Amino acid sequence: MQLPNDYLERVYAGVLGKLVGVYLGRPFEGWTYQKIMEELGPIEYYVHERLNQPLVVTDDDVAGTFTFIRALEDYGVKPGISAEEIGKSWLNYIVEERSILWWGGNGNSTEHTAWLNLKKGVAAPASGSIATNGQAVAEQIGAQIFIDGWAMVAPRQPELAAKLAEQAGKVSHDGESVYAAMLWAAMEAEAFGSADIDHLLDTGLAQIPRDSLIAKLIADIRAWHKANPDWRDTRQKIQDHYGYDKYPGNCHVVPNHALMVMAVLYAPHDFQRAQMIVNTSGWDTDCNAGNVGCLMGIMNGLEGLDEGPDWRGPIADRMLISSADGGNSINDAVRQAYYLTNLGLELSGGQTLDAPKNGAQFHFSLPGSQQGFQVQPGLDANKSVRIRNAEFEGSRALAIDFEALGPGQLVAITSPTFSPREMLNMRTYDLMATPLVYPGQVVKARVVADAGSLGSVEVKLRARVYDEHDQMRDVEGEAKRIGAGEEAMLEWQLPEMGGQPIAELGLVIASTDKRADGRLLVDYLRWDGAPAFTLRRPQGDGDFWRMAWVNGASFFSKRFPQAFRISQTVGEGIIIHGTRQWTDYQASGDVMLHLGNYGGLAVRAQGLRRYYGARVTREGKMQIVRVRDEDIRILAEAAFKTEFEKPIAMRVAATGNRIVFEADGVLISAEDNAPGAFNDGGIGLIVHQGALSSNEIRIGAVQ
Repeated sequence: MQLPNDYLERVYAGVLGKLVGVYLGRPFEGWTYQKIMEELGPIEYYVHERLNQPLVVTDDDVAGTFTFIRALEDYGVKPGISAEEIGKSWLNYIVEERSILWWGGNGNSTEHTAWLNLKKGVAAPASGSIATNGQAVAEQIGAQIFIDGWAMVAPRQPELAAKLAEQAGKVSHDGESVYAAMLWAAMEAEAFGSADIDHLLDTGLAQIPRDSLIAKLIADIRAWHKANPDWRDTRQKIQDHYGYDKYPGNCHVVPNHALMVMAVLYAPHDFQRAQMIVNTSGWDTDCNAGNVGCLMGIMNGLEGLDEGPDWRGPIADRMLISSADGGNSINDAVRQAYYLTNLGLELSGGQTLDAPKNGAQFHFSLPGSQQGFQVQPGLDANKSVRIRNAEFEGSRALAIDFEALGPGQLVAITSPTFSPREMLNMRTYDLMATPLVYPGQVVKARVVADAGSLGSVEVKLRARVYDEHDQMRDVEGEAKRIGAGEEAMLEWQLPEMGGQPIAELGLVIASTDKRADGRLLVDYLRWDGAPAFTLRRPQGDGDFWRMAWVNGASFFSKRFPQAFRISQTVGEGIIIHGTRQWTDYQASGDVMLHLGNYGGLAVRAQGLRRYYGARVTREGKMQIVRVRDEDIRILAEAAFKTEFEKPIAMRVAATGNRIVFEADGVLISAEDNAPGAFNDGGIGLIVHQGALSSNEIRIGAVQ
């Protein structure tokens, strides 16, 4: 299969289109056309501020789309991935009642219903089938809203995209819902090589039964579109023939799919107009606008996104992917575009892309990208500062333009590395996240002053850290002076932060002259190395230090004096901290088992059901186990005297394929040479049907 020459950029445009649509439609999700027209009027641009809501939010459309595709990474990049395997990824990445899904209740929320089935052992596709859940539950909208990733890894391969979407959709849905998902995925895949909407619709229709309701619906909308120049007339026809009142459930796929088809027929090459039509039409606005935005991003590319108002600037590539793999939660469209593109290249047998700029996390290599960087508010000089993406040395960089920067004035640009304060005001969907960067790691950046700049400036690396009252304080590295045509290589080992998470990372610029005007170009910003810090309860009333753990336990209590106390009612509970960037390291601390069948530490945790456990059992053993889905292997064990309410000095180290576990001086070790052994991931505290606590956990290099 010949992949498009601009595959990466079209994937990036598809991801951005998805984000724009979701963030645009989210504030008035569920409203009717009539209410939207009365209170907001036609939706021409973001309205979040009018409704006093954040712009970049947690949302199931984003979190599910960019989490479930990771089943390819976990179970093999192959065209034949099964619904059962994708269902297993649900159990690993979804935190019950806390992440990704609308937890609306069994029989109310289709995804919640399917997740409950998976948890009690009903494997996909039975977990989402009509036979298991009934037609009304199975044919809600969810299969469709999560499929964009599957299409983007199958460019110009509509049959494959439909097959992948079918398997993914059947984890939670069935019937017309899955047909809608297959059709839209096929359209998106074909959009990598065609901008003809009628051809895309025909391509999608070829993947589903001719006598399906989705096929009939599309025939009707095509006829109405042909007869009615005004989209409002067709919208009324949809309401009359396919409206919410015609179908049971909270959010049926059929009415919403109809609005999506209408939007792309009336505005196939106008991103803003298509978004206006699908959002003004109401119902499930964020879902519909997200799917439409992704299709049009792929089809029309970055140029199509940039033809109207500035959709990209306010977002600055930012995205939140709430899941049990907390290091993947604070994310951006550039990172996701490279991830999806490499999956697609691997799936097609092609050569994957090298990481730009030797793997720098922030590299700005795609046109217009900002990777979350924005001007820090509240500084005197921020009104004179502009940041944008620019060509630089045969690649691209982040340009910082400033003027009339005087003595004592500062310019700061930062990107989120942990949960923003706005998460406290987000509704419906929680954000499970851990920080991206940690004390002990080394931050580096290359900054170049444009040759036409006037005056010199000092440049420093800056970390913004949550304090004991959940406010941000600034911690900075050493300043370097830079003048016109010069470059500065910044390097800073992050210091201990007292157990508090690093919320943002970036640069601060200060004038060293009476006036400085010009441009700095940030070639890259990166961090490397093993973390070295202590997790503990800080002084004060703040709570972000606790929010820096993915909470996969029944209770993560604040009522007890211990810093970290978890309890689990049924089965296993785990809390997780850290990222997939962590490879070789050790975790140590005193751990107390208050009650339970077993408890201890986890390392290289990649979710709720993928980690190495170092645990002691009430039956009198210490064990190293590998947990992968339902497969739990004891890699090493020894006798150990386990006592409740007694602190146990634990240390667990991971180096290469070797795991070492020490508990009160008793040492065991194991090597895992099996295919799919875990090479990276964070740390955790685990307990089975009981309670466990610790006052501090120390993370550092293996000793």
